[in-house]
Amino acid sequence: MKDTTKTKKQFMIFLLIAYGVTYVMGILTWYGSTIPVEMSIFPNAQMFYPAAGVMLAYLLTEWKDSLLPKGFYITFLLATLLMLSLAILSVAMPEQNLSFNGLSISVWAIIGQLVMIGGTILCWIMLLLSGKKRRAAYGLGWNHWKASILCIVVFLALYFGRATVAYAMEGQAGVMLQILQNPVAWSYLILTPVNFLIAFAPFLGEEYGWRYFLQPLLQKRFGMRGGVLILGVAWGVWHIFLDFFYYTTPNQGLIMLVSQTITCVTLGIFFAWAYLKTNNIWVPVILHFLNNNLSVVVANNYSVEEVLENQQITWGMIPAALLLNGVLFGLFLLSKEFRD
Repeated sequence: MKDTTKTKKQFMIFLLIAYGVTYVMGILTWYGSTIPVEMSIFPNAQMFYPAAGVMLAYLLTEWKDSLLPKGFYITFLLATLLMLSLAILSVAMPEQNLSFNGLSISVWAIIGQLVMIGGTILCWIMLLLSGKKRRAAYGLGWNHWKASILCIVVFLALYFGRATVAYAMEGQAGVMLQILQNPVAWSYLILTPVNFLIAFAPFLGEEYGWRYFLQPLLQKRFGMRGGVLILGVAWGVWHIFLDFFYYTTPNQGLIMLVSQTITCVTLGIFFAWAYLKTNNIWVPVILHFLNNNLSVVVANNYSVEEVLENQQITWGMIPAALLLNGVLFGLFLLSKEFRD
């Protein structure tokens, strides 16, 4: 009974941060979309909230545990607080720009990137200092090298395979060949591991919350498959304010929400499969990083803002997204990892 009560308390703290803070900040996301505001800091900050909820829950309920990686948790929470503060300041003082070669660059965007990089480096340091036993005790250790690498390779094959099929369906089969002949694409791909090392924090921010903490709870309650499907929907709905006021415009927000939920359910199945296969939270963290950052490569457009913000989406795109993601990623729900 004592353990059940503690788990419920941890779950409520997680929800308060992961969803409560997200939805309160969602109001600012809406307001920021109505005035000239640098919006990229909002999705970046939001990615920190799920793990922050888990870490705060453990700090409040497991403080006496000698294996609790307190230094790492506190460092991550401070980085989260800074990102949250910057998002608020970007709305409170929006006209903070620097001019560079005729371009106007938001001060908040620059500071946000510096906080993410600095926070990631500090998190690496505190994670290493926490020691192998503490990392293992709270799901932060690296396990099963061979299986982990296999999952990453399979994901990359499916990811680029999906892009190839999608272009072919649009009558643009030669686009992927053009991308492969582009030296900018190869430069970006070569630098991707380095970029991960200096920017993993927000991706751990999501995956430590979804895969490490929430997935086992939902699977225990709703079954191995049911828990993952419910998690995918919960993950999709978590994006609702970004879907309406960042990724696209409000008139297309509902379409984006449906598309986002399809993506979260199907990718969530694959991420869950990889996590169950390896018991290594760093695998879904890496997969999530690759999914987000390689989008500019497959889009053949290396402006992150242009690729992510104000996308044009129609209901006609939904069936293809459902088919491609369902076949390539969703079918992993039938794997033995979900039968055990």
